[in-house]
Amino acid sequence: MKYPSKKAMENELQSNPLSLAFVEALYENYLRDPDSVDETWRRYFADQTQEVQGDAEDVKTFRTRPRFTPRPLFGNGGPVRSRNGNGATSLSAEVDAASLQHKVDLLIRNYRVRGHRRARIDPLGRKKLVMRELTPEYYGLTDDHMQLRFATEFLAGGGTPTLEDIIHSAQQTYCRYIGCQFMHIDSIAVREWLQSRMERSENRIKLSRKEQLRILTRLTDAVMLEEFIQKKFLGAKSFSLEGAETLIPLLDFAIERSGEHGVEEVIIGMPHRGRLNVLANIMGKNPRNIFQEFQDNVPELNVGRGDVKYHLGYHSNWITETGKKVHLALTFNPSHLEYVNSVALGRMRAKNDRDDDPRGDKGLVVLIHGDAAFAGEGIVQETLNLSQLEAYTTGGTIHIIVNNQIGFTTTPNQARSSTYASDIARMLQSPIFHVNGEDPESVAQVVNLAIAFRTEYRRDVVIDMYCYRRRGHNEGDEPNFTQPLMYQKIRERESVRETYLRRLLRLGGIMEQEAQLIEEKRRQHLEDELSAARKHSRRIKYEADKPIRSRMAGPETTLTTPQNEMFGMWTRYVGGPEIYVPDVETRISRERIVSLLERLTDTPESFKVHPKLQRVLEQRRSMATDEKPLDWAAGEALALASLATEGVRVRLTGQDSERGTFSHRHSVLHDYETGEPYRLFQHLDPEQAPVEIHNSPLSEASVLGFEYGYSVGCPDGLVMWEAQFGDFVNVAQVIIDQFITTAEDKWRRLNGLVMLLPHGLEGTGPEHASARLERFLQLAAEDNMQIVFPTTPAQIFHCIRRQVLRPWRKPLIVMSPKSMLRNPRAVSRLEELSEGAFQRIITDPDIDPKKTTRIILCTGKIYYDLIQRREELEHDDVAIIRVEQLYPLENKLVSSVLAPYKDGTPVFWVQEEPENMGAWRYMLSKFRDSIDHRLPFSGIYRPPSASPATGSASSHRLEHIQLMAEAFGLAVSVRRPVA
Repeated sequence: MKYPSKKAMENELQSNPLSLAFVEALYENYLRDPDSVDETWRRYFADQTQEVQGDAEDVKTFRTRPRFTPRPLFGNGGPVRSRNGNGATSLSAEVDAASLQHKVDLLIRNYRVRGHRRARIDPLGRKKLVMRELTPEYYGLTDDHMQLRFATEFLAGGGTPTLEDIIHSAQQTYCRYIGCQFMHIDSIAVREWLQSRMERSENRIKLSRKEQLRILTRLTDAVMLEEFIQKKFLGAKSFSLEGAETLIPLLDFAIERSGEHGVEEVIIGMPHRGRLNVLANIMGKNPRNIFQEFQDNVPELNVGRGDVKYHLGYHSNWITETGKKVHLALTFNPSHLEYVNSVALGRMRAKNDRDDDPRGDKGLVVLIHGDAAFAGEGIVQETLNLSQLEAYTTGGTIHIIVNNQIGFTTTPNQARSSTYASDIARMLQSPIFHVNGEDPESVAQVVNLAIAFRTEYRRDVVIDMYCYRRRGHNEGDEPNFTQPLMYQKIRERESVRETYLRRLLRLGGIMEQEAQLIEEKRRQHLEDELSAARKHSRRIKYEADKPIRSRMAGPETTLTTPQNEMFGMWTRYVGGPEIYVPDVETRISRERIVSLLERLTDTPESFKVHPKLQRVLEQRRSMATDEKPLDWAAGEALALASLATEGVRVRLTGQDSERGTFSHRHSVLHDYETGEPYRLFQHLDPEQAPVEIHNSPLSEASVLGFEYGYSVGCPDGLVMWEAQFGDFVNVAQVIIDQFITTAEDKWRRLNGLVMLLPHGLEGTGPEHASARLERFLQLAAEDNMQIVFPTTPAQIFHCIRRQVLRPWRKPLIVMSPKSMLRNPRAVSRLEELSEGAFQRIITDPDIDPKKTTRIILCTGKIYYDLIQRREELEHDDVAIIRVEQLYPLENKLVSSVLAPYKDGTPVFWVQEEPENMGAWRYMLSKFRDSIDHRLPFSGIYRPPSASPATGSASSHRLEHIQLMAEAFGLAVSVRRPVA
């Protein structure tokens, strides 16, 4: 008989006892002549054979080796082997022993693999599943085997416990209040590390009386705050933590343990549910401040700005029991669940880089999730995928799923196709711990495991804490409409504090008077804080009743502005209007330009450059000698290189950003023979700052969120994200809308992120045409960002340098080029970098304003199309003026540029986008039908369209010809035929 694999033979051996005689006969033949048996059996016997010392001579025998365990032992006293007359162990007895041990090994393995399905992790008491593979009968093991001894490594103390003890220990370890998923991890060493720590202790933690009292105190804090808010602010939304209060001792324990492992900063990202409790009881926010936010009785303070109390962030210092300081930062977060995840990670990566901590020893990210969101939001998978990537790793994240077993009104069977909310996390080589939130000591055990695992392996860990939501989605919601049975169970349950207190009283670990004292002390503290909040609010209200200038009063507001509210590493930077921030010197000397260009073309002598790239490097060398003008790639490279050699950290990520989507950047060269990379920007100067240019995964939302977070944590650096095509930026619209463009207004938080978005209609279809310029212009208000469309290498050089060198920190949105990268007109001279500056508007020096009969305003690539067409038509009376900075754009700047032109000269805004896209409607809103009431103003564009561009190259060319004709007054707009 030939088996397809060794495993198939083992399966046959365990399932068919009649095969044992057959195997014994085969083995006898093998001993006499190995070639007499099939090759598959030959390999099997050879693999299983070991030398055994017989009574008379050495003989060969074999056994089925248990996985990771020593030789099986049976009976109460030791090995039982029957021997033949020559002293050799009987093969049948040996096979029987091996078969039984193998069955026990399979039982143990299935407890490790499937035990979590039997664990009592649901405080509402879900129906237990019948798991036949977790019963001894499934393996043919009966009561007769219960007192036999088998080898184990960790269970039941290791050694050779009885089968009864092994099963009991396996149940205690894997089926009590903790369910573990870890057998999907490929590394046997990692699995054994986890097995050792769980099985030796049966997944229990030994807590001192002091630690138990601390847990009770934390539970009291959590429960008391929620009850207090519900009574004092009846009906107000707080998104309470009731039913999941164990989150507070969980976080307490995690911070304490991480501090012991050398962590100096913990960044927490979380949704709105439970945030107020975390703010008060973990972050240390004074309850009176929270109560003032509930009162909200001074409307003048936040006209047009601010955010709801359960979205706000906070930072503080935590002193551990052993005296170590841990800085805590709770990130601000919108209602868009899970999008804060990569933001928090980006902030931590910035800290790691600042501290030269590549392993992430000093920092920890804790992300708190809801069960419905973790399973339902795609951003979760995108963020998990970043965890082990070189450009994004932070040393491992602790994920905590607050599993309320419901999402608003949606039950798990409607919300996910997987067994657990956490199943998406199995994509990682990381453990998942499911734990009953009503057993705080089991929660403490999994936190202890999670922190230890993260410290050892620098990987993510998931804690899935099963609990429930005592109220509806918010305090005004009625959950009984949709989940009457679930909420009947919830109403019958005491708080987790009461159940834990009863347990401690039963064990004699605490006196009832102690618990009452803790409760009374906490209640009185909250009453005192509420009283103080009411007094403070009355004082503020009195001041507010006096005549004041608010944001509604216009630019002369006297209210505090974000500029003077920065702290820590942000104290040197300001927000607010651009007009109050002076321009800075961005030019560099010609000698530096030449030197940097030369450094950007140097490679080691042994490095074999691709022949085509060798020509690129040679062209760049010729730019250094002024033989060729600078192209776009050179202008960008010089901006990055000059900043790096001035001590500015530079980071650029995006899809294919190392080479550049359009093969223009080539920041990383690859040896043509060995494939080894050479990073040009890391070899500029021995004293330079780091330059990181990385390809990102195929994700926009998580990566843009990460880079936004990095920019928040690195105000003095240049942080850039590049879209493969600008069209794909809409995949990350949540990050743009909820963080990048609104953070200053909502949360008084600045950022200087740069976004490079390739934009332009070039006949390549509607999905490779538009970075949705109109959307950014619609979001633009209160100088919340900069939107530019540079047309020369000098302009991008000065723009990038200005972004870092000015103390003004605002996002910079760059409509970056595609075909313009290689347009022979889109070039600059060295002098434009060594003597120039960024120009918000570039005038037309070739046309005499006195002779001008037509003025064209435009932005971006279309400028070069217009110049070419003007030359073809030989028109010398049409001025073409480029608006390089679309926002902020001061009307008086436009007026000054147009001042030389005589009254009545028509001004046209010309764009290649449809009428409802691009910058036209923005410009129209600024100037209406005339500029300064003396220059008629109108637009030339493609007709309104639902799609950014045609999918036909020939139709694109036709549209373009007609657009150019109308721009010069030769034809009407392109109109679609009416069906």
